[in-house]
Amino acid sequence: MQTNNSYYFNTYNFLHKLLPLLICCFLFACSGQNNTKQVLSVENQTQTSAPVININTASVEELEKLPHIGSKTAQEIVEHREKFGKFRKPEFLLLVRGISNRRFLAIKNLIKAE
Repeated sequence: MQTNNSYYFNTYNFLHKLLPLLICCFLFACSGQNNTKQVLSVENQTQTSAPVININTASVEELEKLPHIGSKTAQEIVEHREKFGKFRKPEFLLLVRGISNRRFLAIKNLIKAE
């Protein structure tokens, strides 16, 4: 019976020492994730500091300055605007052929519709 008690006592001591270590590791890991979020928010702020292009008045050349927008897509945007009128919201740019969700998310902080 003494070995049984010593087994439980050793297990308790082991877990008693392991638990604070696990808590410290968890807190350390969580603090690293917060830094990542701060870095991402700083990157988003730098993107918004760039000049914003009005998609209702921009020429093909101005639209080509946007990331992931080539001459063909810029021409599609202008043709869509001429055919259907001005964009009421930047999200309506998704109606243009060649603008995917991924492409729109890459440029949404760089455009406006006024």
